[in-house]
Amino acid sequence: MTPQPRDTDVQTAEPNTRDLWKITLGELDEKMGVKIVEESVDRVVATMPVEGNRQSFGLLHGGASLAVGEAVGSWAAVIHASTLGKTAVGVDVSATHHRSARSGLITITATPIHLGGTLTTHEVLITNDAGQRLCTLRITNLLLHPRN
Repeated sequence: MTPQPRDTDVQTAEPNTRDLWKITLGELDEKMGVKIVEESVDRVVATMPVEGNRQSFGLLHGGASLAVGEAVGSWAAVIHASTLGKTAVGVDVSATHHRSARSGLITITATPIHLGGTLTTHEVLITNDAGQRLCTLRITNLLLHPRN
């Protein structure tokens, strides 16, 4: 089952009363066709079409997987950081490609491994329409107070 993009007016209930940071797509995200499905401290889910993100052999580009995986993992870190009045910057990302895709929609899901006050680490899974794992990423973000 493929998640459907969220409506723009959907609010995610969180245990913290502070305003959570809301995801805003960047230029690359828009060009790649990324859609946000779910956003919370516990999980960020997005989708992206394979079409338009393929390399010269007709397969999903590994760089596209890394770009979208890093974005989704970083968004998850910033949402957590916003509960502490902080922001997040990526300090490490690694990925393993398990299988390829030629068409369809991929789903990108970031879940926390560690949510600290200084560092966060998220696992990011990229799956195809059949739910098969295409890529696994791990991203670590440093939490900082925002600059004025």
